[in-house]
Amino acid sequence: MLKKSVRYSSVFCFVYFGSYLFNFITLKPKITLKDIARELEVSISTVSKALKNSEEISRDTKEKVQAFARLYNYKPNNIAVSLKNKRTKNIGVVIPDIVHHFFTTVIRGIEKYANAKGYNVIVCLSEESFDKEVINMEMLANGSIDGFIMSLSSETQAKGDYNHLKEVTEQGIPVVLFDRITHEIDCDKVVIDDKLGGYLATKKLIEQGKQRIALIATDDYLSVSKARSQGYTKALLDHGIPVEPSRILKLPTMEMDEDRIRDFFETSDMDAVLCVNEIFAVYSMGLALEKGLKIPEDIAFIGFTDGLLSKYAHPSLTVVAQHGERMGEISAQMLIEKVESENEEETFQTKILEPTLVLRNSTIN
Repeated sequence: MLKKSVRYSSVFCFVYFGSYLFNFITLKPKITLKDIARELEVSISTVSKALKNSEEISRDTKEKVQAFARLYNYKPNNIAVSLKNKRTKNIGVVIPDIVHHFFTTVIRGIEKYANAKGYNVIVCLSEESFDKEVINMEMLANGSIDGFIMSLSSETQAKGDYNHLKEVTEQGIPVVLFDRITHEIDCDKVVIDDKLGGYLATKKLIEQGKQRIALIATDDYLSVSKARSQGYTKALLDHGIPVEPSRILKLPTMEMDEDRIRDFFETSDMDAVLCVNEIFAVYSMGLALEKGLKIPEDIAFIGFTDGLLSKYAHPSLTVVAQHGERMGEISAQMLIEKVESENEEETFQTKILEPTLVLRNSTIN
């Protein structure tokens, strides 16, 4: 009898091990909390609590979730675990740079709202680098934060690689994207209507009698630049003005390229210029003055971002105000509401702010 029991036990072990080995060899795909929740028709929060053996979840549900996780060899993401296990009242903010005034105003808005709610803000710069953006997320997660507020780097948008964001959001970690966003990630977003901003600026120049309107932008992979370029093109066409490729300069990034902008001014015929940021615009005004042109009579300028450069340039620069501080406040509000929400249902929203033209001496007011 003993020998028979041993034999049956050995057969069972072999079958069990064989099944395990088969699963290992066939390499079942990596699953996430979202996958488990979808398959079992429960919320991500329920899955997370069940895996932690929470008393809030019924025994049947816990057993079902835990069995499914074991079957598919679920492994929690280290970044997500670090974020979710501790609530430190810290918010991680990742921005492309600190040079552009817009991002400083967004940070001011984030801090204003977050501090009032008892949260601290930790800011990191990606410096327009995909790798540094990923590293920053890992570093902030290891420092234990409650969620991310981010504007994507130009390299991230150029590569179209958002796996580092997907890993976090698929674990139910709140993320809010602002300004430079992607629709490939399910999360809350805050943007300004950049297409409308480009349209209003171009329309204003046309109303002032300008017909040879140039555009200094970046390549279309950058979401904000693409939208502003679309607004520029639509305004021209709506007013019967053909789009002239020789009057459009697309730079690879938002970084200043003095040589290419200078060459553009030497070779293009223009009586007005729309720039996607204030730095391009202020530098371009300097080139126009060097050539002996009068601003705004001979050539007019409009830029984006109502920063110190725009206000104190000579002449002062007409701009499309992006309302960065308000954008920051809304981003912080959306994130904190997600962090503190007890609602297990996943819903995401995109808030669109309306741009405003601030008229100054670079255009005929």
